[in-house]
Amino acid sequence: MKNHSMPAPMFFVFCLFFLLYHLKIATSTPRYIAVDHITLNCGSSAVNLKDMDERHWVGDMLSSKFALLPNHNSTISEAQNFSSVNAVPYQTALLSYSEFTCVFFPVTPGPKFVRLYFYSASYSGFDKSKDLFTVKAGLFTLLRNFSASILTDSLDKKNFFKEFCINVEENQTLKLTFIPFSSDYYAFINGIEIVSMPIDLYYSQKGFIKDERVPPYVAQAPQFYINYSIALEMVYRLNVGGSSIQPKEDTGMFREWLGDTTDYLLSDGAIPCDPSLKPKFSKIPNYTAPDAIYQSAISMGPNRTRNSLSNLTWGLPVDTGFNYLVRLHFCELEPAINATGTREFSIYIDSTLAEERADIILWTDSNDTPHYKDYVVMIQNKGEGSHVLSIDLHPVSDSVFLDAILNGVEVFKLSNPDGNLAARLNMVLPQPDQKTEPAAIKSKKKKTIFIAIGSGAGFLIVLILVCFMAVWKLRRTKHFSSCKGKIRLRRTKASSLPEELCHHFTLDEMKTATNNFHEELIIGVGGFGNVYKGAIDKGTKTVAIKRMNPESHQGVREFRTEIEMLSQLRHVHLVSLIGYCNDDNEMILVYDYMTNGTLRDHLYDTNNEPLTWKQRLKICIGAARGLHYLHTGAEHPIIHRDVKTTNILLDEKLVSKISDFGLSKMGLENTAVSTTVKGTWGYLDPDYAIRQQLTEKSDVYSFGVVMFEVLCARKVLNHNLEEEQQILASWARKCIERGTINQIIDPYLEGKISPECFKLYLEVAENCVCDKGIQRPTMNFVLEKLELALELQENVDAPKDNISRQSSTVSEESSTTSQHTYYSEVISLYVDTTTSAPGYYSA
Repeated sequence: MKNHSMPAPMFFVFCLFFLLYHLKIATSTPRYIAVDHITLNCGSSAVNLKDMDERHWVGDMLSSKFALLPNHNSTISEAQNFSSVNAVPYQTALLSYSEFTCVFFPVTPGPKFVRLYFYSASYSGFDKSKDLFTVKAGLFTLLRNFSASILTDSLDKKNFFKEFCINVEENQTLKLTFIPFSSDYYAFINGIEIVSMPIDLYYSQKGFIKDERVPPYVAQAPQFYINYSIALEMVYRLNVGGSSIQPKEDTGMFREWLGDTTDYLLSDGAIPCDPSLKPKFSKIPNYTAPDAIYQSAISMGPNRTRNSLSNLTWGLPVDTGFNYLVRLHFCELEPAINATGTREFSIYIDSTLAEERADIILWTDSNDTPHYKDYVVMIQNKGEGSHVLSIDLHPVSDSVFLDAILNGVEVFKLSNPDGNLAARLNMVLPQPDQKTEPAAIKSKKKKTIFIAIGSGAGFLIVLILVCFMAVWKLRRTKHFSSCKGKIRLRRTKASSLPEELCHHFTLDEMKTATNNFHEELIIGVGGFGNVYKGAIDKGTKTVAIKRMNPESHQGVREFRTEIEMLSQLRHVHLVSLIGYCNDDNEMILVYDYMTNGTLRDHLYDTNNEPLTWKQRLKICIGAARGLHYLHTGAEHPIIHRDVKTTNILLDEKLVSKISDFGLSKMGLENTAVSTTVKGTWGYLDPDYAIRQQLTEKSDVYSFGVVMFEVLCARKVLNHNLEEEQQILASWARKCIERGTINQIIDPYLEGKISPECFKLYLEVAENCVCDKGIQRPTMNFVLEKLELALELQENVDAPKDNISRQSSTVSEESSTTSQHTYYSEVISLYVDTTTSAPGYYSA
């Protein structure tokens, strides 16, 4: 018998080659290997075509995993005048004027990516403008009355894809059904891709995922399980601070990540990056996102003063009436940030607090370690098809690095209980045009279809919102004046209002929301009229509804100003305007409902528990941030003109928000504006009242009055007192000069304010109410001093919290004596050190 064994040298070379080959395969293998990966090149008879992302596509005529039902009315065709750079899978299509179903088998059970690829073009026997159809996957409606040609008419590229997540049950066949709107319209598809995904990637089915990874339902419930009865539609997938990531660069699931362009980022930011970073996947699976997502980010930068007053904000247009899964990707890139508490920030999803103190190091134990946080948020159906979903990150004031950071964003629309993912649009179709009609009539009808039907899946919504987003972003990024001439007006009997700025409610909707303006629902009364507690969206959302009294001294101008100002501005410490009504000579404004009412409701003549000193400080700080944003956050300062405790609202966590912009005025930087004097007596700037010259220092004066009102818990005007005591601001200044301020301080606060904090607070309040505006500080200065005052108070309170109650118990008599002594010492210290030189604070 011959020996056929390989010679030793050749065997060694073969083994080395084999080892190196498989080593190369191992190092380049994706982190997730999909059990199913079906790529169907519809309308093609090619056995194997390769696209630019190195995926191999099989023609639907030859695929053993595909069947078409029925197929007698379906046509295959090649796009005419094809110009796409990537021919596969866009060059050929499957088209039909009647319903057809694509059946895939066998498909293993579990969640799948389903991607539908479209190329808008003319195909033999099919008019490009006549594509209009619905796509269903089993019980799910993925697209409704969808038209690729409408979407792409104004786009530079003609090809695009839609991505969905659908679960396939045991022994279930995956079917995609394409349904033309009528026999005059057709459905088509160029390519279909099915890719398996890990069961825990986006779904949170009970039983296979830990509770701490189940997303909270923002402002609704502690958790929201995304179970297999829900389908998802990918709306956004962004590499924040980085460039686009192609499907072949994903972790084996061929997801595409777009670069985070300034189209969505609505604030200034820095771009920290570390291309050499090797993510340590110890907290999340390594297939969650590509390494590149965690190698770059956007942060706020090192400017602590600016960061304390602003947010890191993204605005993403979405459809209304759906829940959305918002996934935020994080990874600390800065070597200096390696301990908890170093960089903490709050997360707001759609202007609602979702995470009070986000701390990446606390979540991951170290930097270079990726993590993500999921949140589910409901975007209420407001009668309009679109809404801008905001993501706001705001630094926590006591963080070492006053900063926030974000590496990546994913947003998914969740199907409703009916299994629907398509936006509900009112659709009015024209009669199909005839072949004999002139081209001009055809063009006109095509435009009518464009306006009427839209895209049920959200693509058209994005297209329509391009201009809206541009205007909205400009307003958010200091371009107010350049946009004012571009606002389209909606004319009614009452006034001429900007239709696009916020939601327009009908009067019937307002009557329903308030039980026909029932007096038992009145929660406030002001110069504008009554404020009602109401419910919209079928009673699911509580709101505050302000109805103008026809006899009110405020009128159309204030009504319009309120809408324009609040629609242009967005800040954590400004109240959110939801919409308005101006039907039948009614002028009504609808706001987010503030659970804890006004600041005034918690100071005096109330049954509410007294606010602690630190609560009062934090409320003042929040209001100061809101005013500082008004004064500096736009191209020209916005002067509120009516700052008072009844216009400072408190949410369920006592976060303060400035409200009532009816008297607000656009100012000129460092220049006074001549205007009729308006405001509230007691808070009104005397310099402005005399000279009729309005600047942001008028708001500073009013805020100083608020500070005294907070400290003293008494009315700013009280005609029942002696004459010199009737006006709080002037009386407080006299008491400070005489060293008797302790006589008018809220008794509840006696002995609870540290001397250093008290001295600084008094100094700021007194200088805010200086007679001349040039002597007053800026709101930025006020804010910084208030934050320092809070820090001083917290430094004193920290050791006290560790002292037992027994050791701190003293008799009532000795306590009262010590309190008066305490304040006398503080006043003495304050009077000795206060600088009162005119112009000490820069204008």
